Amino acid sequence: MLVGAGPGDPGLLTLKALRALNEADVILHDRLVSAEVLALARRDAECIAVGKRPGEDHDATQARIHALMREQARAGRRVVRLKGGDAFIFGRGGEELEYLRAHGVDYEVVPGITAALACAAYAGIPLTHRDHAQTLQLVTAHCRGEEDGLDWAGLARSRQTVAFYMGVGQLEALAARLIAHGRAPDTPFALVENGSRPGQRVIGGPLSQLAALARQHGVAAPALLIVGEVAGLASQLAWFGTATQHTAPQAEARAA
Repeated sequence: MLVGAGPGDPGLLTLKALRALNEADVILHDRLVSAEVLALARRDAECIAVGKRPGEDHDATQARIHALMREQARAGRRVVRLKGGDAFIFGRGGEELEYLRAHGVDYEVVPGITAALACAAYAGIPLTHRDHAQTLQLVTAHCRGEEDGLDWAGLARSRQTVAFYMGVGQLEALAARLIAHGRAPDTPFALVENGSRPGQRVIGGPLSQLAALARQHGVAAPALLIVGEVAGLASQLAWFGTATQHTAPQAEARAA
């Protein structure tokens, strides 16, 4: 069973996901699945961490995950492949199902709340808003190999919201490309770190200062980047975690 675990808050698990955890013999979980979610599994379930780490050969790791799913299922065990967020949104869930189908392994899919929805909601950011955004785009900053293929002119259009997954290591390049293709330098952004978890932080400011503000505040993965006019509403509508931080890099430099 391919199950989306959501972004971290165990209260965001679906009832079907919770039932799957209670019935599983073995749980193959990603690195970012929270300990609080894993604590809801059946006590005698075997939990195996299979998540990828920076610097690893991700294709080789994925091949091992495929083989482990098949081996455990053919051994007659009830297997849950537990993935952060939703398995079908930048989670390689489609590849895993293709492998299972090719090897004659039956499966079910339980959707999860993807990071863009949860991080935005917990930061007080409406992803769409009649006054600010009629379009939402979800984008991964990690493309296969050296491929990009993104429509940067389309991503840079105003009056839309763009949510970038897995982009912490490429913030300077992301901002530069958006601005180069026409997005205004003063477009608001929000970086939501550890979204929906107790340590959630939201860093906000103008797009032109994205990389500098992230460095100043020591932003680290997991973090979701939201770009668009709606990101500016975080300081007004926030309800969870620490208040949105907007310290200007120039002010920090003068203080030093």
